Order: sequence, then C-alpha cells, then structure tokens
Amino acid sequence: MAPRLQLEKAAWRWVDTVKPEEIRQEHIELAYRVNLSACKRGTCRRNCKGNPNCLVGIGEQSWLGEIDENAFHNIDDPNSERRDKNTFVGLTNLGATCYVNTFLQVWFHNLELRRSLYQCHNSRAQEHNIESDYDPQSICEHLQYLFALLQNSNRKYIDPSGLVKALGLDTGQQQDAQEFSKLFLSLLEDTLSTQKNPNLQNVIQRQFCGQFSYVTVCNQCGRSSALPSRFYELELNIQGHKNLTECVTEFLKEEKLDGENRYFCENCQTKQSATRRIRLHSIPPTLNLQLMRFVFDRQTGHKKKLNTFISFPEQLDMGPFLEGKEDQKCVYELSAVLIHRGISAYSGHYIAHVKDARTGDWYKFNDEEIEKMEGKKLQLGTEEEIAETVKSQARKPKCSKGYHCSRNAYMLVYKVQEEECSDASRTNVEVPAFLQRLVDQDNHKFEEWCCEMADMRKQSVDKGKAKHEEVKELYELLPARDGEPYEFIPLDWLKKWLEDSTATKEIENSLFLCSHGKLHPDKVGDSKRVSLQAAQLLYERYGGGPRLDGSSLCRECVSQRCRVLRLKNQLNEDYKEVSNLVKRTLSGEGYWVGKASLRSWRQLALEQLEEDENETKHSNDQTNGQGPHINNSKEFCPELSEGNEDEMKTFNEDIVCTHGGLSILETERKLVSSEVWTKLRAYFPKAPEFPQNQESCQQCLTLEQEEKDNEAVSKMMALDQKNQLLNLFHEKNRPTLTKWPQDTDVLYIVPLFFVDEWRKFIRRPTKSSPVSNVGNTLLLCPHGGFMFTYESLINGDAQHIALLWPSEWEVINRLFIVDQPISIHCFKQTTPSGLTIQYTTQPELCWECRESFLFQQQRDLREYTQATIYIRKVIEDKRMIKEAAPELNASSSEAEEEKEEHPKVDGERDPDFSQSQDGAKRLKMSDGGAASAAAVPVTNMTKLGGIRRSTRHRKLRGEKALIVSANQTLKELKIQIMHAFSVAPFDQNLSIDGKSLTDDSATLGSLGVIPESIICLKADEPIADYAAMDDVYQVRMPEEGFKGTGLLGH
Repeated sequence: MAPRLQLEKAAWRWVDTVKPEEIRQEHIELAYRVNLSACKRGTCRRNCKGNPNCLVGIGEQSWLGEIDENAFHNIDDPNSERRDKNTFVGLTNLGATCYVNTFLQVWFHNLELRRSLYQCHNSRAQEHNIESDYDPQSICEHLQYLFALLQNSNRKYIDPSGLVKALGLDTGQQQDAQEFSKLFLSLLEDTLSTQKNPNLQNVIQRQFCGQFSYVTVCNQCGRSSALPSRFYELELNIQGHKNLTECVTEFLKEEKLDGENRYFCENCQTKQSATRRIRLHSIPPTLNLQLMRFVFDRQTGHKKKLNTFISFPEQLDMGPFLEGKEDQKCVYELSAVLIHRGISAYSGHYIAHVKDARTGDWYKFNDEEIEKMEGKKLQLGTEEEIAETVKSQARKPKCSKGYHCSRNAYMLVYKVQEEECSDASRTNVEVPAFLQRLVDQDNHKFEEWCCEMADMRKQSVDKGKAKHEEVKELYELLPARDGEPYEFIPLDWLKKWLEDSTATKEIENSLFLCSHGKLHPDKVGDSKRVSLQAAQLLYERYGGGPRLDGSSLCRECVSQRCRVLRLKNQLNEDYKEVSNLVKRTLSGEGYWVGKASLRSWRQLALEQLEEDENETKHSNDQTNGQGPHINNSKEFCPELSEGNEDEMKTFNEDIVCTHGGLSILETERKLVSSEVWTKLRAYFPKAPEFPQNQESCQQCLTLEQEEKDNEAVSKMMALDQKNQLLNLFHEKNRPTLTKWPQDTDVLYIVPLFFVDEWRKFIRRPTKSSPVSNVGNTLLLCPHGGFMFTYESLINGDAQHIALLWPSEWEVINRLFIVDQPISIHCFKQTTPSGLTIQYTTQPELCWECRESFLFQQQRDLREYTQATIYIRKVIEDKRMIKEAAPELNASSSEAEEEKEEHPKVDGERDPDFSQSQDGAKRLKMSDGGAASAAAVPVTNMTKLGGIRRSTRHRKLRGEKALIVSANQTLKELKIQIMHAFSVAPFDQNLSIDGKSLTDDSATLGSLGVIPESIICLKADEPIADYAAMDDVYQVRMPEEGFKGTGLLGH
C-alpha cells in the first residue's frame, strides 16, 4: 500500500476538476477513502494508517494461533517464594544491612547459642493471641523469633526489619561489620544476664570468651607482672603477613618497652626497660578471629581496606600458642568465613560462607540468596574476583590441601573439634512450642498469600482465554465487504482491544467529530471501516459512541476542503498577476493597501486558507486561526523589521490606526487599482477597505500636531537647563570630598540616579521624559535621617550620590521640585594642637538605621544559601592565567554589557522602587525598617560618556564556580572541589586573600567566605591509590558509627 501522504493526496485529486457546488456522493467516498482495497495478511509489515480498510498489523498477530497461558498475567509463581527442601532461609537486605545479615546467619548456625536463646523466658510470646501480629520488644525476643523463622519458616527468605528497627540502625548506611559484631554480642550478653536461669546468664561467655594476660618482665630485676584480661575475638594484624599462623604469632610476640615507653617497675621503684607479650590461657569453643582489613591511614586521615591475600587452614591447632592447661582441647575446625566484596572501606557488599554443623555441608549466604557448595567443600570462588587497584596486581597464591586463600575474608570463625558422637541431640535444636506456634502463624499467612496469588493468576488466565476466543471470532468478522453496511471504529481503540488481555474501555468517537457532528475527513486515517455485524457485537459488549456509519460522511466539510484546495492551487497564478498589475500606472479610482500587507499577502492568504480549513475541526484540535502553517511574515519579507507587522494576522490592518480609521502615515500605504483590490478581496473578504478618497483619521492628525508642539517645548526646556547647569552636564569642575574646595564650606547632595535621568533628558529631549523631582528621600531613612557618613562616602558610598556647588543648588531649587535638601558642611577650627576639621550633614545621620543597615549587610554575608564562589587553581603559587585573560567561552552577554551606555533605571519597572503620588521614586525599605542602600541603582562613572564597567565576575581559565551555603563545612567544600578538579581533599591547600583555610569542621561563614569570593586551590602531588580516592569519595560527612543506636544503649 502507498504511504499515508500519497493516499491523502490521491483522496483529494479530484478537486482540480470539480467545483464545490458540483460535488457528488462518489467524490465524498473518495475523500473518505471508502473504496480503497483492503490489505491482506503478509503483505503489510505494519498497519497502513491512511487506509481505513487495512486491518493488518493492529495487534492481531498475538491472538491468532495457540497462546501460552502465562501471557495472560504478570504475576510471578508464588511458589518461587517458597523455601526449597533441605536448604536454609535467607534474610532480606533492607538497603545496606548485608553486614547484619551475615552475622545473623553465623550466629544462627551456632547451635549452642540458638538452643540457649530458645530457653529464654518470653511471657509475651507464650501469651500471644495468634489472631493478631506478634510484636517482640526486647533484643532477646526479636532474636528468638528470628531464629525460629530461620529454622522452620516456609518462606525462601524473611524480613529482619523488626530486629534492625529495634536496634535503631540506619538501613541506608553501611556500618563497620566488626564493630557491629562486638557491640551486638555485648548487648546480648547484658540482656541474657537478667535471665533467671543461671545457665543462660553466661552463655555468651561460655561460647565466645577466652582469657589471656599481658605479661611484663623488667629487664633490670627480672620481676614479672601479669594483667589478666578476657577476649571475645582476637584482632589480628594482616599487614605484611601471608598466612594465619604468622598473624597469630605476631599477636603474641614479645614487645620491647624502652625510651619514653619504659615500664615503671614496682620492685625497682623506677622506670625500667622491659619486655611485654600476650600469654594465652584459655580459648573459647567458638573462636572468632578478626582479620584487621580496615585500618586507619595516617596519610589520608581515613580508613582504607587492605586487599592482602591471607592463607588459613580448615583445621587450626592452637596448642603451640597456649600456655598451661594441658587438658584443654586445642584443635579447631573452620566453621564460617565472612567476606567483604569491594576495594573500599566505605562501600562494598558482605556475604558469609557457613558450615552446617549437622551435615558438614558449606553454604554461601548472600542476603536472600543461598547457595549450597558442592562436595562439602568451602569454595570462595567469585568473592576473590574484585576490581584490581592500580598498584596491586598480586596474583592469588597457590594453597596447599586443607588451606584456603582470600583477599576479602575479614573474619574467620573456628569451632573446637568434637569427638564423633552418635547422640543426635547435640546437633538437633528443637524450636519450643510457644515459638513454633508463632512460626505456624506466619506460615499460615504465607500459604494464604500463595493461594491468593494463585487465584489471581487463575482469574487472569481465564479472562485471557475468554478474550482469546472473542478475538478469534470477531477479527474474522471485522472486514467490511463492498456494498454492505459499515461503521467506523477508532484505530487506537482496536489496538487497545487487541493489546489488553482483560479489561477494555468503551468506544469513544466524540474526538473524531467535525463541527457538523459527523466524521471529520482528517480523522479517517485514525479510524478503521468495519462490518456492521462486527460493530454491533463490539458496541453490545463494550458500549460507547456516537456510532459512525455510512451516513456520517460530512458533505459540508468536503465542500469546504474543496474550496480551500482550489484557492490554494489558484494562489500562485493570482500572485503573479497581482505583482504585474501593481507595477502598472494607476488609471481611475483606486484603493489604499498597506505596503507590508501587499508584500506578504500570499503568506497571509495561505494562513487564511488554513484557518478556513481548520474551522470545521473538533474543539480538542487546533482552534481557528492557530493552524500549523502560521509563520512570521518576516520569514517571507525580510524587509519587515519595525512596528507590529510580525504580529499581523489580518490583511490591510497595518494601515488601520488605533481609532479604527485610515493611518496618517502615507509612506506606509500604496494606491492600487480596483482590479487588484477585487482579486485581493476574494482571499480576504473581511479585510478593512479604504477607497482613494478616504480621509486620514482626524484624531491622529490632532495628536500628531500636539506631539510636535510638545517636542518643541521639551527641546527649549532642555537647552535652558543645560545652559544653566553646563558644568554638571559635562561633569567638569566637580567638587570632591577627598579634597574639600577652599572657597566654600558647604556642598549639596542629590542622588546620582537623578543626575543620570536628567542627563538623558538633556541629550534626547524628544525621546526621554523631563525630570521634575530631585527625589532626595531616596537617600534618607524612614525617620528622615541621612544614611551615609562622611567616612563611608569617601570609602565607596559616594557612588550613590552626586555633589553640587551652592550656585548649582540654587538653580536646582529653581528648576525642580526639591522634597528634602541634603547638604554636607565643613567646619574648621584652630586649637592649641593645631587645625581641626569636622564634617556634618543636614539632615543628620540616623545612627539607628545606619547600624541596622550595616548589621543587615554583614548578616547577609554570613547567612547566605545557594551562593556562588569561585575556585581558582594555582601552580607554584602563581596563577595559571593572567588576570587580564578572561575565559574564551565567556558569555556574549558580558561583552555586550561592556558596550552598554549607562543603564536606564525605570522607576515603574525596577522592583526596588515604588512610585509615590508626587512622582518621586522612593527606595523600598527592608523588613528591618532600614533603607537598603545596596538596592540603590549604581552607575560607575569614569568620565563623560564613560563606559559602565561590568560588575559580573569574569571567569578565568582553570577557574570553576561552585554553589555553596554559609553553614556548609570546609570539609564538604573540599568534597565539591574534589569532584570539580579531581584533587583529593588531603591534597588540597586552600586560601582566601592570602589566609589559609585549614579547619575542616568550620563553616564557610565563620571562615569569611562570602558570595563571589575567590578561593585559591594549590594541589599537592596526587596519589595513585584509587582505592584511597574511593574511600575519600565515600566520606562526605564525619563518621558517627553506631552513635544513637540501640547497640550503645540509646
């Protein structure tokens, strides 16, 4: 089938030979493409939108043939959430709680700990009504319930949020896993100590607690002193070691105490050199070995991870490290390996490999996912396949049989080797009845949910199958045969009907109607012609309307379109003819036509025809006169550049004045012949008509004369004022405060704004309004006091004012309305110490408002938010780019700004000014009541006709702008700088105005960083350790660890 545009052109090709009044039914059917041949399946790759009879590619392919019932629903099989046989239950990761999940799984597999927890008294669980949800309170209750679910739940994984919430942990922040282990066991030990059963009070100590002592021997007298201590895990340094034995040996090795570290010997009663070592006395049944992978880096000031390979055995003999107690069991078997994936100490993922105490099988616990290892062997696998750092390219060393090697293991759990025993009670831990009742309650809820999901799946499948049968039945009936009744159905509705396997909305045809209530010709491409029988069945099942049958083809719309298309075809010929006729000499009566209209009449005619074509469109489409082809007339007539010609919509409106008469601008209009006007009138029947003898608008003529008279008066006024204030206009012989004139003791003050406006009027009296009011209240506070001191005027505030000689003030008083005189007086007095000079102002300074203004100014500098500062990178204390070399890509607006004349301050538009009744512009007052002098318009004058200097910051190469707030710390700023310049915070040396910025915890406001400040950045040599860079990247705020959580008793 031909493309859509070709079909549309073919549907209206007959208009060239048929006039609107000659249209017959066959032409209407051609316009609506009723008789186009239908497409057959396999011939069209996609649906032919221009052909209402094409019913191929609308979504029917997925329904014709056999369909898998899973296509009728999007509900996962609930059994995928069910626990597999002979496996364990996972734990949901709540965001960044993988470190919690790993330890919970390790502790769950400690059978003695689990058995002891089950024996804890729990009246809340024992008395719980199963009709409501169980809500444990204490840590012990949470752990009991969690372990019971891990043991006997039917779910594939359970949610530990109850325990995590009880501990007060932030689920979005990853914490130190080793610290969590220590704090949680300590908290659990405190909780169990309150149990009445004495066997439960010290279960943590029995399982995890060992004893050692710090033995110190004096080198002088040989006296030995021991300090006994308990441990719950041994913290082993791995730096510089290859295997676990080396780490334990270093932990126990002898340490020399000399120099400043000498030991005070009680026997010698003085400080002596000594040796100190750790002596192991007893080891717990469960031995936790913490491999210190996360260490503090003194160079960076942050933690980093040691990605060192450490070898460790499956069977560990601690006998060589023990002293005394020969009967103690010393052989341990590996029972768990906790892994940290990632190269950074502040990010990554935690998983656990745990050995099942009952079967000896190894399992990998990765939050919700649990994987059983093959062959009852520990397989670390992909846990060692992490991204390599730049410096570390070490290969994984070969491991002997019975040994494993890891660069990510951070904790090893060993259990004392037990003698083989046939007693199953040692490895079987039964869930108590009161806890099993709660587990059964949760399992019942899970089974109900599974049944509910299965029912929803079945309902969706049943509906889908019914829809399948319906589509197969109706699609065969859709094609309309020649000569039989038919109706139009929206294409989008048919697609939705075939896409949706269940519900379908009613048929909506109202959007397809023309203004006559019938099918619009433009909408036929978005609808399909179907048989009356198929339409009847669809409306019966889905409803909707209005129904569009063969009688809904609109003759009026077709006739209108025919007229428009014929005029469009004729337009080019008429345009050439009018162009030739306009060039001829006029004879007889003529008509006035706007020159702009005459230049662009073809485009205006096209727009008018588009409007006529769109008049019959439905209200939800483009409205009349807003068709897609309305273009600016400048596009066709480049010479049109002034006035409102670019907004002209109606022909000849460019010579209509505001009063509706003929414009007085004769240069803007042209006289054309009656023949030309007749042709133009055919395209613009509503255009204003002005015969040759039409007089120009009398009101406009009167206003023009008045304007000429006013301009003459303004010129005379400007010349008179200029002659009387010639030096002020040319800015010559001006008084200054820094060098007070000798021949006067008083100078007068007016706003610089007043002088600027007055000069504009003098330069262009016909274009600018005359100045009538000095507006000195602009410089006064609400109490009538002056806002500036003599010292502040010398130091910069003088940019807001202009100084006048007394003689000039007399002229100002005579020519303008002076609301409040302001003067500054110089008093000279001879004293024994010499000549003293005192300056006063009239009115006097209002100290209250002045101090309020200064306070507000300082507060604004200290309490800013979202302000811009600039970071300038320097090398060897020299700026990278000279000040005079602005950035090449500086905005063009800055360049334009340099060329501007003094900016025009319009009191009516400037938000900092309000117009008073007497015409004076008053400065708006701040909330504090003091006038904000900073809001006074400032024009930096250099000389007569001087250029206003741009106050915008000129960026240099190597300089970047950052958005900051006053309450932001220096450390947070360094993080921003790191992202902008790729310089780590510890390599940044920052300074402002020569003062170094070193206190990372101080706020920018307290350090004197204000908006538009320039901070110099000098970078030290960068480090090549990207892992360290990643650590710094992660540390945006100071570490708080478990502060504020339940682990610290809060």
